[in-house]
Amino acid sequence: MPEESLSSFFNKSGGGRPPFPLVAMIGQEKLKRALVLNVVNPDIGGVLIRGGKGVGKSTAVEGMRDILPQMEGVKGCRYNCDPDDPKHYCPECKLKQEQGTLEKEGRMMQVVKLPLNITEDRLIGSIDIEKALTEGTKAFEPGLLAKAHRNILYVDQINLLEDNVVDLLLDAAAMGMVAVEREGISVSYQSRFVFIGTMNPEEGELRPQLLDRLALQVEVETVRDVKKRVEITKRMNAYSENPMAFKAQFREAENELRARIEKARELLPQIETPEKILYTITRLGIDFNLDGHRGDIIMERTAQTNAAYEGRREVLVEDVITAAEMALPHRMRKQPFEEEKFSYETLKKLVDSYQ
Repeated sequence: MPEESLSSFFNKSGGGRPPFPLVAMIGQEKLKRALVLNVVNPDIGGVLIRGGKGVGKSTAVEGMRDILPQMEGVKGCRYNCDPDDPKHYCPECKLKQEQGTLEKEGRMMQVVKLPLNITEDRLIGSIDIEKALTEGTKAFEPGLLAKAHRNILYVDQINLLEDNVVDLLLDAAAMGMVAVEREGISVSYQSRFVFIGTMNPEEGELRPQLLDRLALQVEVETVRDVKKRVEITKRMNAYSENPMAFKAQFREAENELRARIEKARELLPQIETPEKILYTITRLGIDFNLDGHRGDIIMERTAQTNAAYEGRREVLVEDVITAAEMALPHRMRKQPFEEEKFSYETLKKLVDSYQ
């Protein structure tokens, strides 16, 4: 049976309720860190969130909406073009630029949810062939991947997607571009997004090709601490009774997190990775027998982002361990620890042995 998020459960009787705040979630620190780092640096490449029913996977993703930073867009653009990147303007924005009518506007990043039953036309877009032939125009209606450009693309139960949809997502993730061809008519547009997927392993595994495209992986487990579980119940009850009042309690914390994200984004280009840290990352890749070099690159990129989020200009060993904890689980081909569970502590022990 498909998983139902906690926020969906509480929203059944009252449409339009705000999502449960991410900052109000108890525990699940690694999950929250993975999501926030991808907002700071979309080039990390997304995250896969694995876990059983009712552990807060969907609630966390939906709760991101109110901590997302603002960005600039072209007013009225259906493809979410970046006004500072005219080289990649869509045809409509190029025309506006030529006519001198192009206007900028501020907008918040969005979480764009992809339905499991989505059709190919709804995903990538459709061309009205009859209109194109009779009027000589490209009557193109952009798909969901156009809306996802420069935003977050969220796929709940990602392991249950149809193969043809998976193939289209893989192409878009690899190329950063979507091409639509119908009856000799071709349309293309940019689609670069933060890819977030959630899944319950009991319902089946994810295709290896798609798994490799999600940079980080987080395993979410049920909270076992009694006090934390009591607090979770209290907060969910308060949210159910009056979601607006509950959200108001965390507005300041959301604003602080958003400001920290924006500050980290500004700091990110200044982050440096010392040579010895690069060797540490490489040795981890070798010890875990990673295929190719994608894992090494993702570890460094994530470590740099974590350093920026912590307000530092140089990557430390601690940043590498934090990154490796999320970048290695779905890529490692062997476990270098003897009878020890993969964890931050065991990673630290291994990294310390390199010194």
